[in-house]
Amino acid sequence: MTATWTGPPPPELIFVTTERAAAGCRVSVVGEVDCSTAPRLTESIDAVLATGPAELVVDLAGVSFLDSAGLHALVTAHGRAEQQGIRMRVLVGTRAVLRPIQVTGLEAVLGVEYVEPGAGSPA
Repeated sequence: MTATWTGPPPPELIFVTTERAAAGCRVSVVGEVDCSTAPRLTESIDAVLATGPAELVVDLAGVSFLDSAGLHALVTAHGRAEQQGIRMRVLVGTRAVLRPIQVTGLEAVLGVEYVEPGAGSPA
């Protein structure tokens, strides 16, 4: 027997928080970023970009899984930030997140910085 999940993702799959500081904004993510949770990340990033910060930090140090939907969310956010003249940095703390970014050649494009989980510099 195969079970198929058809509802929204359980809230514990991803936690997204936003912090604002004088220098910019930080979107911190904990959990799994996949096709069911990437829209939540996109919504949070879009809300931050709408405020026009000087810098956007996307902190993925607490992410344990990143798939193509998550990569798409990051690339789209980067494009929007670039169009608005907003510097975007992506903080990565695990190989599970860094590897898909490296394999797709997005490490330099996204401005990826490797950090120890929980040690990202404030925005």
